[in-house]
This record gives sequence, C-alpha cells and structure tokens, in this order.
Amino acid sequence: MGNHDSLFTAIPELKGLEDQCMAVMRSKGTALDKRSALLPLLKKASADGRECAHKLLIEKGSGLTCAGLISHVQDWLITLVHDMVVEGLYPATRQEFAVAAVGGYGRSTLAPGSDIDLLFLLSVKASTDARKAVEFLLYILWDLGFKVGHATRTLNESITMSLTDMTVRTAILETRFICGERSLVDELQTRFNAEVVEKTAQEFIAAKLAERDERHRKAGDTRYLVEPNVKEGKGGLRDLHTLFWIAKYYYRISDPADLVRLGVLSRQEWRMFEKAEDFLWSVRCHMHFVTGKPEERLSFDLQPEIAHHLGYNSRPGLSAVERFMKHYFLVAKNVGDLTRIICASLEEKQAKAAPGITAAIGRFARRPRRIPGAPQFIEDKGRIALAEPDVFNRDPINIMRLFHVADLHALEFHPDALKAVTRSLPLINADFREDEEANRQFLSILTSRRDPALMLTRMNEAGVLGRFIPDFGKIVSMMQFNMYHHYTVDEHLIRSVAVLAEIDQGKHDDIHPLSVKLMASIEERTALFVAVLLHDVAKGRQEDHSVAGAKVARRLCPRLGLNEKQTELVVWLIEEHLLMSMVAQTRDLHDRKTITDFADRVQSLDRLRMLLVLTVCDIRAVGPGVWNGWKGQLLRTLYYETELLLSGGFSESPRKERAKHAVERLAEALAEKNWSQKDQKTYTRLHYQPYLLTVPLEDQLRHADFIRHADKAGKALATMVRTHSFHAITEITVLSPDHPRLLSIIAGACAAAGANIADAQIFTTSDGRALDTILINREFSVDEDEMRRANTISRMIEDVLSGKKRLPDVIATRTKGRKKNKMFHIVPHVTLANSLSNKFTVIEIECLDRIGLLAEVTSVLSDLSLDIHSARITTFGEKVIDTFYVTDLVGQKITNENRQASIAARLKAVMSEQPDELRDKMPSGIVAPTLAAAKPVSAKRTKA
Repeated sequence: MGNHDSLFTAIPELKGLEDQCMAVMRSKGTALDKRSALLPLLKKASADGRECAHKLLIEKGSGLTCAGLISHVQDWLITLVHDMVVEGLYPATRQEFAVAAVGGYGRSTLAPGSDIDLLFLLSVKASTDARKAVEFLLYILWDLGFKVGHATRTLNESITMSLTDMTVRTAILETRFICGERSLVDELQTRFNAEVVEKTAQEFIAAKLAERDERHRKAGDTRYLVEPNVKEGKGGLRDLHTLFWIAKYYYRISDPADLVRLGVLSRQEWRMFEKAEDFLWSVRCHMHFVTGKPEERLSFDLQPEIAHHLGYNSRPGLSAVERFMKHYFLVAKNVGDLTRIICASLEEKQAKAAPGITAAIGRFARRPRRIPGAPQFIEDKGRIALAEPDVFNRDPINIMRLFHVADLHALEFHPDALKAVTRSLPLINADFREDEEANRQFLSILTSRRDPALMLTRMNEAGVLGRFIPDFGKIVSMMQFNMYHHYTVDEHLIRSVAVLAEIDQGKHDDIHPLSVKLMASIEERTALFVAVLLHDVAKGRQEDHSVAGAKVARRLCPRLGLNEKQTELVVWLIEEHLLMSMVAQTRDLHDRKTITDFADRVQSLDRLRMLLVLTVCDIRAVGPGVWNGWKGQLLRTLYYETELLLSGGFSESPRKERAKHAVERLAEALAEKNWSQKDQKTYTRLHYQPYLLTVPLEDQLRHADFIRHADKAGKALATMVRTHSFHAITEITVLSPDHPRLLSIIAGACAAAGANIADAQIFTTSDGRALDTILINREFSVDEDEMRRANTISRMIEDVLSGKKRLPDVIATRTKGRKKNKMFHIVPHVTLANSLSNKFTVIEIECLDRIGLLAEVTSVLSDLSLDIHSARITTFGEKVIDTFYVTDLVGQKITNENRQASIAARLKAVMSEQPDELRDKMPSGIVAPTLAAAKPVSAKRTKA
C-alpha cells in the first residue's frame, strides 16, 4: 500500500477502512459481489477525506493544503482499489501496469469537484488481464461517483503521441506515480525528457503562450471581469499553471521554488507566486464545496458566501464582498506580473537562439537599435527595452519616459523592461509625482492621438498608474457588486479613455454620430481626456463619488499642468458626469421643464458638448451590451432640445398656438394623401395638445392610417408594430378603449411575453380611446426575426386586453420555477416631485427588478386614482429606476402631503413584494365595456 502514515494521522478513520476493504477482497464471492460490498466503504472513505479537507480549509484558510489533502486521499483510494484488484483478482498483472496522475492531479492538488486525470501505463508485455484490471479499477472509481479522465497506453505510444499532440505532452509533463509498477513511470519520465523535451522547448513555450492568449480572448481578454473564471480566466490558476509548465519544460525543474535558485524570480516574487496560488486554490475549493459541483465561475451569487468563508468584513465605502473581490483582482494582477517576469527571463536565456522563443514572443528579427532622442532606451524587434540595467536608478523619471517614448514610436514593451519597471516602483515617490516633466509626459500619453488606452493599460498592469496617481491606486482592482458594471473601476476608466480616443479619431460614427461630429469642435480636449480618466476615481468612499471625485480633480489637475479654466471644467464634468445619462433615461424629454432644468445645470454649449461625449464614453465602457441605439437616441434628443434652448432658438409661442399649427400641418399632410375633407376633420380632431406637440408629423400620419384602418374593420382593439434597428428599439402601438389600468395590463402582457419596456407614451383621444406607444428593447439583430417576436408580443397584448388570457395566469407561467434574486439587496425608494414638471407630479421608484414589477406598480397607481401620462423605464443591471408623470383624475398635481405619503407607502409595499389587498383585482380584459361608457372618464382625464 505505500506510506500513508501522514494521511492516517490527519484522518484516523481511513486506517480502519483499509483493513475492512482488504477483508472484503479476501472473502469468498464473485468479483461483482466484492465490488458491491466495497462501494459503501470506499464512499465513506472519500466523504470522510473531503469533510476533513473542508474543515481544514475553514480552520486554516489554506487552499493548497485543502487541495493537497484531497489529492492525498485520492491517491490512497486509488492505491487501495488497485491493490485489491491486483491482489484479489489479477495477481499476475502486478508488474504489468502502473497508475499515474496527470494534469492538475499530477501536481498533487485536487479541487473537491475536479476530474481525476489518470494515465494507465502498460508494459510492453502486458497481458489481456492487465487491461481487464484497469477496466475493473475504472468501474469502481466511476461507481464511487468520480469523473475520471483516463488514457491507457504503452510507453512507446505515450512518447509518440506527445510528439504530435500538445495536450498529451502537457499531461505527461506532469506525470506523477501513484501505484503499480513504478519503473514504468520512471522510464516514461526519462524518455520524455530525452526524446521530447530536449529540443522542443521553443515549440512548447510558443504553443502554451498561444493557447493562453486564445483562452484569454474567449474570456474577454481582461482579468477584471466582475464574474471571473477562477480556473480559466486571465490571472487565474491556469495562468499560474502555464508559467509552471513553461518553467518546468525549459529549466527542467520539478519544483517552482527552484526558480529562485536559478535567479528567475526574487524571493519576494516567489512569495507572491505562493500567495497567489494558495489564494486562488482557497477560492476554488470554497466554490466547489459551496455549490457541490466543479463550479469555476465566481458568480455574483457565490461572491458574498465565499467572502464570508474567507473572513472579509465590510468597511466604510466597501462591502465585504467588494473587499474580497478587490483582493481577488489584485492577485490576478500579480499573476500578470509573474508572467512578464518569467517571459523576460526566458527571452534573455534564449537571446542567442533567434528563431526560438525570441521569435515566439518577439515576432521580429532585426537587431536592437538606439531610439533617436531617447538614449536611455533601445528598440529590440519592435519593442522598447532598456539601454542599460540602471536606467531607472540613474533617473526615476525614465519610468514615465519609457511609456512616453513607447507611445511616440508606437512600440510594444520588452518583457525585461516591464519587469524592471515592476521592480522599480518604490522610485515613484512624492518628488516623482510633483516633477513637472513627469506630469507633462503623462498628460501627453493620456491625450495621445494614437492609442492612449493601451499605454494606460500597460502602466496600470505594471503598477505605475496607481503609484503616480495615488487616488487612482485606491480604485485599482475595485469592483462594484452589481450586475450593471462588467469591469473593475480602473478597467472601466481606461476603457472609457479608449472610447474617447476612438471618438477623437472619428471612428464608430455609426454608433454615436453626434459625439463624433461634436468632438472636432471641443476646444478643451485635454480637460475632457482628464475628466474621462478620473470621473469614477473616488468610488468606494463614504462621500458621493461625484462630489469626492471633483475634489480629487481640483487637487490633481494643477499638478498635471492644467490651467484654472481647464481645472474648473474637469471639476464640473466629474461632479455632473451622471446628470445627462440620468435625465435622458429617466425623464420625459417632451416635457419642457425637463429641458429648462437641465439647461440651467449645464449653462453653456461647451459644457453640453463635453458632457455628451463623457456620457457616451461612460456608458459604452460599462460592458458589452449596455450601450444601445435607444440610449443614443435619448441622449441626442436631450442634446438637441437643450442646444436649442441655450442658443436662444427655443420657441416661446403659446402651447395653444403651436397646437393649432400642428393640426393645420396634419390636415395638409392628410390632404396630400387624398383624404376626404370629412376624414381630415374627423382624425385631426381626435388629438389633444400633448399629442400634437410631442409626436412628429410622420408618426401622426402613421397613427391616422392605423386608426382609420381599425375603424373601417370595426376593431375596438388593434396593434401596430415597427422596428428601429439603429435605435435598438421596437415600437408597439396599441389602440384600445381607454381604461385606468390599460398601461398596467399592457406591461403585464409584455412581461409575460419576455419583453422589457424602455418607454411608454400614453395618449387619449377625444372619442374615449387610448393610443399608447410602448417601446421595448430589441432582442434580434435581423429585422425579420424581431418583427416575428414583436408580433408575438402584440398578440399577447391583444389576448390579455380582450380577456382571452388572464394576466395573473400568464405572468405566473413566466415566473414559475424562477428563484428570487437574493444576492442583491436594494432598499425600495420612492420620490414624488412637483418641481420637475409644470403640469405633472413626477413619481420615481427605485428597487430590485423582477418580472411583472411594472405591471404591479402601474396597477397600484391606478388603484390610487392616478392618471399616468408617460412612463420611462430604466434598468441598471439588477436595479430598476422607473419614472411616471401623473396627475389626479381631474388633471391636477398631487400636492396633499398625506396623499403623497399614502402613495409612497403603497408603492414601497408592492416593490417589497408585501401583501397588497388590491393587487390581484386586475381585470381579465378591458375591451368588453362599450366605447360610450369609456368616454366620460377619458374626456375628463385628457382635457385636464
């Protein structure tokens, strides 16, 4: 059985189980009988081992100790099963095969839910019984519930396959003997080193680095995704394993600690390696234990629990989970540092072998040359390198100069140069930060017309950016625990600069045409770049990050070389960087008060232009799929309306006069379409002022055709669909008898059909009907597919409104089996404001999103005898902010304080999913009432 005394010390129960298992194998009975008797004993041994490892993980906190113990238990189990099979069933095969661990298991580490990778190595003279023994052993492992990745090969087959298959080669590199005939594994390792490794180091390293790059590309090519993959993601365990594979292959070492002896890593860097590996293993083992499966993605629902198990506590400005994830991303960054250091060492060792690792990493083949005007550096195969090892010690400003010169000459970085930067970070001190030349060079990098984000990324990865701007250093690797932000704060800021650089270069004018157009007219370009880089620099503080960030900017900008005017611009932009986004997405842009209030905050066209561009950069850098054409359209509408007001072009003519002019224009347009005088009069008299003043003429004509067609067909209920691919929005127009709960029922139908409402415009006609325009977020890129989806949603709306389907039933079907979102907690908040509109009370709610929420909220507003004139629905990840412009049933604002309190209380109850006696009273349909019966209510509502 081998020596497992240390295991029995840790888990005494296993020693007794071993004796029981051997007794079963010596007993009489068939192989099948023995297998059945063994399984309960072996399962208990495995469970005991994992339970002990779990306790050890909780008590000691060491992931490597936990993974090592599980591996040790697994070795013992496999050895026990092997000995029982060989001695009890196939004694002649004792010297015919060996069992070896490969892959991660070959490193003597095993996560609780990981596969067990085994190589069954057969001797040349192996008999048929040897294969039967292997098969029997595998059946027992499978019966125990283990996922076994296995290969059965001879020594020659293993060598031959490893020469052509990089996966097999990597597996054999980590081969570790477990049990059986040891000499077979020893011979494999000897021949592997001599016949495979000897002359293929460059090939192996290039393949592993390419494999790593492809893995990163699939994962989003950033180590700062807020739901990282602990095993496969950038900066995860697989990256550490890749480093070990490369080092082991090239330096012929079996222990990564030997890298210190070889001078590849300093002792401090080796400690960083150990800490990173142990931390990542701790996280991974906890994830497997918590989920009971091999979960590798550190998802939002796991993060709080893992943070708790690892002992993180909340601090002012940062929750426990955010502190844990910041530590995680700092570790991932350290893994990146180690990668650069080891790659630099490898390249240095291979400098004389040009076609080898130099070509694999460098990709270029010309000799190093001096860089004009920068004698401190040389160009080496398209990368900037140090001319002398002590360049930074002689003049620390050369650290900043390295990045500046690299930007000027469009050079990548030699790994050796970045290794030197990482090891020279203490030189970036207070004097360095105040140095005029260092600040000038940094500002030049930030405002470069080439690729400033790439340079900022390199500076951030090397630790320079956080040392040079300590306030930036505080948000490095900081995540925000929500579903809206996809990246850490520092990654988001650098990506924001990347978007700004693209706009500055005139790129992507198909995505945000107005920003590209305006960028050329922005005079204070430098101030805008600084504001974009710093707009979230104060996240994680107790003070509002916009206010705190403005204070940081006021202190930092003069140091960077900005004048007083530029500094004030940056301060204002940071303080107001959320303003335009929130107004555009949560306010009625057809309400004049919205525009005048916004213009009062902005005050000048220069600020308006810069704020628009900053807002676009901010939203686009949040993450994939966050920006869409609808948000772009809202921002453009807000910009143009405000520009008109600030430039003095806003119409001051009375609403009555403008409405009369709109009727005349509609009549003229209908006449051009050969409508009869009678029809012109009928359909121009249908609409009240709000409709005539806010709906474009083109849409008024579409609506007129739509209503006339429904009237001729005798339809009391009709829908019309239109897609907007550029705006990423789909429009559904509903014509129906008016009803106080109309919007609520439509919202419920949309929820049941899986559609997210972005906006709702509600109009009532003079004959008692409702003409509601519902805008839903687009799902398909192809118009034909989106039209099919929209028509399905329209049918659902018609079925619910007509009573063919009951709304509670269809919503229940949609939500059946869905778990409540317990990982996020948002305190429901309700605001009622009469100052945001001249005509309406504006109700804003903020809470955790869920299916059917909008239907329930609008139902409560109807219960409270409130008339909804428009609604703006905005979702930020798991959080929803909905805004409703309402009046009472006689068209007045809600001014009574007691009534306001009652409205807020009822809304908070429904947002908190508390029982509400009126909530289930929604009607099954609303078409049944006659049009005549509906007229008085509608007329009263709309005329007011």
